[in-house]
Amino acid sequence: MKRGDVTYRRGPLRRRTAASLAAVLATAALVSGCGIRTTSVPVDAGAAPSRVPCRLSASDAAGRSPDGASTTVYLVCTSQLVTAERAVADATDTDPLVVARALLKEVQQAPPANERRAGFTTAVPAGLRVLPARDGDPAGAVRLSSQPEDLSAEALAQLVCTYAESETLVTEGAVVLGGPGDYPPRGRLCTSQTKSRPGDLTTPDSIRLD
Repeated sequence: MKRGDVTYRRGPLRRRTAASLAAVLATAALVSGCGIRTTSVPVDAGAAPSRVPCRLSASDAAGRSPDGASTTVYLVCTSQLVTAERAVADATDTDPLVVARALLKEVQQAPPANERRAGFTTAVPAGLRVLPARDGDPAGAVRLSSQPEDLSAEALAQLVCTYAESETLVTEGAVVLGGPGDYPPRGRLCTSQTKSRPGDLTTPDSIRLD
């Protein structure tokens, strides 16, 4: 078609426009068919799921104690307490001082490589020591070189729950912990809340012993 000296060719432009529209419609149909709803509003799907399993493979767990004897200790993983198996010869001793020192050593040291890969850590300070009990302390009482209340909540929860696995260190259902000062030792409980929320300063629960 001509208007004056200008020639307009609309045929190719219309064909290109129609082809582009068809492509857009086809894409929309595919998205709809896959059940995906388009949106212009950003969607918060929450935090990505953690890849830390907090558990060991069967081969790693089995390799911890070749003779089959093992002791349960508690470590920290993703803000909760998790169990790990250790071969501790002195864990079956009847002397509370011997048992407490042996178990403290296990939870103080950094977890081995396979446990670190699974996310295991420890909050128990390396300089913490177990002192001899004093006259008048309840049977099985454990005196620490720091007041239990001065430890981090996670470290105290680790110790209480690890010690609670030993019959030698349990008195009237509780682990009796004291410090270097003149304060009397107090019984502490390892509860389900202690294990699930070790960072909570209200755990482990403390009880008075008569």
